[in-house]
Amino acid sequence: MSTRDLYVNGQQDLTWQVPATGAARFSWEYDEGRERLLNLYQKGKDKQWDGAKRVDWDLEVDPLDPLGTPDEAMTLYGTRHWDLMTARERGELRKHYASWQFSQFLHGEQGAMVCAARIVESVPDLDAKFYSATQTVDEARHAEVYGRFLHEKIGMLYPVNDSLRALLGDTLRDSRWDMPYLGMQVLIEGLALAAFGMIRDTTDKPLPKQILAYVMQDEARHVAFGRMALRDHYKELGDAELREREEFVIEGCYLMRDRLRGVEVLENFGIPRREAGEYSERSEYLQLFRRLLFSRIVPCVKDIGLWGERLQRAYVDMGVFEMGDANLDLLMAQDEEIAEKLDAERFAAEERGRVAEVEATIASGTAAD
Repeated sequence: MSTRDLYVNGQQDLTWQVPATGAARFSWEYDEGRERLLNLYQKGKDKQWDGAKRVDWDLEVDPLDPLGTPDEAMTLYGTRHWDLMTARERGELRKHYASWQFSQFLHGEQGAMVCAARIVESVPDLDAKFYSATQTVDEARHAEVYGRFLHEKIGMLYPVNDSLRALLGDTLRDSRWDMPYLGMQVLIEGLALAAFGMIRDTTDKPLPKQILAYVMQDEARHVAFGRMALRDHYKELGDAELREREEFVIEGCYLMRDRLRGVEVLENFGIPRREAGEYSERSEYLQLFRRLLFSRIVPCVKDIGLWGERLQRAYVDMGVFEMGDANLDLLMAQDEEIAEKLDAERFAAEERGRVAEVEATIASGTAAD
């Protein structure tokens, strides 16, 4: 089935063109480069995986409850609309929300792929080009698995959210080579990691848990790459240049906090936009998500050297200033460990199944004798 046919309300234009700006930069310096970055590049090569093989696509998914979302986490829970819905309609609402979330993941991953390719083109250092090339492959794999999940398991897609589209456009249209790092590696990837982690840690459904855990294992490297490159670069910038980048971060954070609410889903259930926005604002689940949203972004922004007074005031206003002291390295290490543990548990169970099958076959043959 065509992707066009899976979009809710139809998707008229399936392409989006962003005018390219900035210069392609070549480096004829082929020395060894920065050890930390080259180590990350080696890790990026070692950790490549095949989305068609590592993920167990034979696992069944109920489209009406793809994530095991409890009633209390649904935006409409406790409203007159919820009370009037049948069990089937509530299942459809869950399906739409899961489709909306994973569709934004899919669109964001395509944006990350394009940004990583742009970094390969524009970054001046060869060691950064090397790593960005591996990240481009990673992001392609992520788009592949999210797209397959939506096509095969949910059967529905949502268009890219207007605010995510705006942030992607601002990131790609800027001619400065560090802006794809800042917009993608810090803001959009930070947002994604918070959303991925919240679902990964709460869902009881094995297929989406696998997908999210494996993607997050890759993203831990990507954020580390952005931190290394930007930390070095921003040490060389003057106050005016740093303020420009802080303004970009402030605008991006407010945009993501205030606009990524899934109001589009409620509109598809006949609820006017203003009323849908009010329900979303009252949702305890959304409030929790907003706080977690910044758990990866704030410490990363502080770590790379963007911590001016106006940026700090913005984070105080958002109620997330204290997150600047979070241990980002520990969070990333946990992401890797969760994926490795999931693999170990899966493969151990498969091995036990194979052993049991062999033993049953032997026992059957012995009995026949």
